[in-house]
Amino acid sequence: MIQTIAAFDRLGEENAFAVLARATALAHQGRDIVNLGIGQPDFQTPAHIVEAAIKALQDGHHGYTPANGLLALREAVARRTLATTGVEVSPESIMILPGGKPTMFAAILMFGEPDAEILYPDPGFPIYRSMIEFTGASPVAVPIREENGFAFSAEETLALITPRTRLLILNSPANPTGGVTPRAEIDKLVKGLEAHPNVAILSDEIYDVMTYDGEKHTSLLQFPAIRDRLIVLNGWSKTWAMTGWRLGWSIWPTGDKGANLYDKVRKLAVNSWSCVNAPAQYAGLAAIDGPQDEVEKMMRAFDSRRRIVVEGLNAIPGISCVTPKGAFYAFPNISGTGRKAKQLASALLEEAGVALIGGPDFGTLGEGYVRLSYANSEENILRALERIEAFLRC
Repeated sequence: MIQTIAAFDRLGEENAFAVLARATALAHQGRDIVNLGIGQPDFQTPAHIVEAAIKALQDGHHGYTPANGLLALREAVARRTLATTGVEVSPESIMILPGGKPTMFAAILMFGEPDAEILYPDPGFPIYRSMIEFTGASPVAVPIREENGFAFSAEETLALITPRTRLLILNSPANPTGGVTPRAEIDKLVKGLEAHPNVAILSDEIYDVMTYDGEKHTSLLQFPAIRDRLIVLNGWSKTWAMTGWRLGWSIWPTGDKGANLYDKVRKLAVNSWSCVNAPAQYAGLAAIDGPQDEVEKMMRAFDSRRRIVVEGLNAIPGISCVTPKGAFYAFPNISGTGRKAKQLASALLEEAGVALIGGPDFGTLGEGYVRLSYANSEENILRALERIEAFLRC
C-alpha cells in the first residue's frame, strides 16, 4: 500500500459539499430536493461582470499574470477597501488568490507547527480547524455562544491565549451562525491584544457588506495597533455571486514584519497555483468598479428571506432561532426536538427532501443546532419550512 505523510490523514472536510453531492444525487434520481445547505447565492453573476471576462478572452488575455495579481485589480481592491473601511492600504500589501481558502491555507501554514496553538471560532468554518490540524498545531476553540448573539466574547477569547499561541482567527459576519460582533467587543479585544504582541490575527471578512437591521461591519483594518500583524481575508464569491469563479483577495501586514509575510505568500503562490487566471481577474475588476445595484438587489432579497426563515423556524415546535445579523445563514437551536443535529439533518434530506448542515460539522459547540442557508428563493424556503414542520410532527 502506498504510504502518505501523516499530515494528510489530519485533513478534515467541509461537509456542505458532501451534502450538496448527496442532494444532487437524490435530485438526479427524481427526488424533489430543496437545498438550503450550501452557502452559495442563487443569483447569477451580474451581466457586466460576465461580459468583462468574455471581453478579456476576446482581447487575448490568455497568459500568466503576476503571482500577486494584476496591478489594476490590486489598485481596485485598495480603492474598495478605502471606501468600505476608511483605511488606505497599499496595492503592494494585497494578494489576489483563487478564492478565500488559499488565504486561510497560507496564513495557517505560516503560523502552524507542532507545539504551536491557533485559536479559531467554534462553531465556525470547518476549514479553519482542518488546516490547523494539518500543520500539526493544536486547535484551540473560541466559543461562539447563542446567548451572545453568536458574537465572540473578547474576555473569553483573550483568556485562551497562552505563550504557545501564534495565530487568532476571527470571523464577523460569521459562518455558520450569521453573528456580527459589535464594535465595543472588538475594541476590548484589540486593547487586550496589546499584551500579546506576538499573536498574529487572521480576520475573515468575506461577508463584510452582508449586514442587516442597521448593523455595521467593523473591519480589523480600522485598528492601527494591530495592523503590523493583521491578515484580512475577503473576496468576490459572496458579494457578487461569484463562487465558481474562484477569486479572492487578502490584505497583509504593513512594516518590515508585514513585508516578510507578504513575500512568503507570494512565493507560495509561485510554488502552487502560479497566478489567478486572467479573465477572472478582469471580471473582478468590473465587479468592484462597475455598478453595485445588483449587489443591493441581492441584499434586499436576502433580508426578506432572512425574516421568513426566522419567523418560520420559530413557529415550529422544538425549534428556536435568534435573528442573524449578517451573512445569509440561520443557526436555529433544535435541542427542543430531542434529536441529534447531524441525525436530524440527514433524516430531513433523505426523508423530507430538505438539505441542511448539522451543527457539529462546524465544531463541537455546534451540537443542538443546524445551519440553513437562505441563499435560495422565498418559494423554496417556504417549501422547506413546511417540510421540516411536517417531518417533526410525524
